[in-house]
Amino acid sequence: MYKKYIKRLLDVVFSLVLMPLIIPVIALCGLFIKIEDKGPVFYLGERLGQDKKTFKMYKLRSMKVNAPDVRNDDGSTFNSDSDPRLTNIGKFIRKTSLDELPQIINVLLGDMSFIGPRPDLPEAINLYSDDEVHKLDARPGITGYNQAYYRNSVNQKERFKNDIYYVNNISLKLDFKILFSTVVNVIKRKNINIESNIYSKK
Repeated sequence: MYKKYIKRLLDVVFSLVLMPLIIPVIALCGLFIKIEDKGPVFYLGERLGQDKKTFKMYKLRSMKVNAPDVRNDDGSTFNSDSDPRLTNIGKFIRKTSLDELPQIINVLLGDMSFIGPRPDLPEAINLYSDDEVHKLDARPGITGYNQAYYRNSVNQKERFKNDIYYVNNISLKLDFKILFSTVVNVIKRKNINIESNIYSKK
């Protein structure tokens, strides 16, 4: 009942309530993005959604225009405080997770949920094992089990494992635990990046 109906109802209600509050924050961040390098405010990334459907995920742009795609050894997206691709405002909105706020639009559209596995790039479908593909049984989330307890400090295979655990155990209680832990992590700014020496090798 919760997974099929109530979770979606809560997503719609809370996104409508929060929208008037986050629009000014998005507008202010967008102004600083424009002032710094005059590029687009939003980054629209193609992502894998529920039932293997792809969608455009909204984020505030944190990288310089035409920044190259850099991956870790396991194929996951590279994250680092010292990433030269980040703009100055980009570093701030990444640390505070403000870059994720526009994803409430995706929640309203039904592409995402507030809580769920973080969406992967479309090519990740080729990396999933038979078990891991079941993470696509649920709507991807703005935050999820990994973000609540590990954020970006674990490798891709471990994240897939945690995503499957979440999908198999979705409940109102678990969602509230994840939401609370996410807020604590954001406030403490814990585990924002996977430590990597990609750029130091160059």
